[in-house]
Amino acid sequence: MFEALSDKLSGVFDRLRSRGSLNETDVTEALREVRLALLDADVALPVVRDFIAKVRERAVGAEVLDSVTPGQQVVKIVNDVMIEALGGEGAVPINLNAVAPVPILMVGLQGSGKTTTAGKIARRLRERSRRKVLLASLDTQRPAAQLQLAQLADQAEVPSLPIIAGQTPVQIANRAMDMARREGFDVVILDTAGRLSIDQELMDEVRAVRAATNPAETLLVVDAMTGQDAVNTAKAFNDALSITGIVLTRMDGDARGGAALSMRAITGAPIKLIGIGEKQDALEDFHPERVAGRILGMGDIVGLVERATETIDQAEAEKLAAKMMKGKFDLEDYASQLRQIGKMGSISGILGMLPGAGKIKQQLEGADLDTKVFKRQAAIISSMTPKERRTPDIIKANRKKRIAAGSGTSVQEVNRLLKQFDEMSTMMKKMGKLGQKGLMRHGIGALMPKGMSPQNRRPY
Repeated sequence: MFEALSDKLSGVFDRLRSRGSLNETDVTEALREVRLALLDADVALPVVRDFIAKVRERAVGAEVLDSVTPGQQVVKIVNDVMIEALGGEGAVPINLNAVAPVPILMVGLQGSGKTTTAGKIARRLRERSRRKVLLASLDTQRPAAQLQLAQLADQAEVPSLPIIAGQTPVQIANRAMDMARREGFDVVILDTAGRLSIDQELMDEVRAVRAATNPAETLLVVDAMTGQDAVNTAKAFNDALSITGIVLTRMDGDARGGAALSMRAITGAPIKLIGIGEKQDALEDFHPERVAGRILGMGDIVGLVERATETIDQAEAEKLAAKMMKGKFDLEDYASQLRQIGKMGSISGILGMLPGAGKIKQQLEGADLDTKVFKRQAAIISSMTPKERRTPDIIKANRKKRIAAGSGTSVQEVNRLLKQFDEMSTMMKKMGKLGQKGLMRHGIGALMPKGMSPQNRRPY
């Protein structure tokens, strides 16, 4: 998400930073390019106009043109305005300030990921907020929709409302609230039916459910990859229902990202959560300042650390680090490392959270850094005997053929894995010999092959 927009804006800002001074013409030209980049990313035209006007008003002031680093000042102004457009500093949590059971109404078009998101939120509230959650499907239109939510409830380890055929959505909602009151639930998530497009019947149905339950939250689930259509959908739902929050799904896709930048301005409702994958834990708080940082190539180190903390087994990581520092590192350890990285999501997603990641990605273009590669490497290691994993040096031609056949890969892939492991193992041994003081004294260049130290490498 945002990759194309980030690349274009980075190019504009690099040119600004390279100039010692700026005049009003330079700023105007840069803002024209920013405007085109935003429009190309499917940001709504009124939002683009407002965005550029705010940046221009601040950027042509004396504090920029007379600044020691005018290019950096313009970047900071764009960053500040972008944070405002996305909703301001800090994430906006789901509102649970109401008498239990708290109703949360999920609305959206069919195919937006609404039912899946309902399951993700239920799991999140159970695990993070220690709330007792009931899931209820009000979808009487789509075949097996209620069964789908029941399965998602099982995965999230929360109860779902028993299915009774023939009831209307309002009757199901009332039954869910009655059951929640009787059995002491904290939250009831009501998953309404979607449609392929917005129609009067859909809106009337959702209005009736809202009137019957008086939800604390009316969350609109929108597919971020639908671009401008997502903005139009949000406006229609907001006009009819006055939504209180937005959940953007498929934010891990290759969409242009304009929906996220337009939502707050068009609806006035904050983006509260973003879906970043199909797994039940692939749901994150929406932090405007972090998203702005990623769009402008400044990264999201805080988000990366948070994701690592949530997914990496601390005890296993410490055990692995101790072995590395002793220079003892075998293919079992390598497989463990692959599993830990795989839990954090796609490599392109992780790279997107690093400052200056756009340039790194360009250098690694075509390197196929997705988690599929890690899965294939893990399959290769699984096809080895325990002895082969502990002493990879014994893996010669016949063993390589057997391992390739057993893992459904090629001998070339087995060779590639062994070469990567050998390079990593060599680095680990160097780390062990240098120790912490040696690393501090000689720097990372001491670990690199000859001719590859930082001073010998060409800049980006």
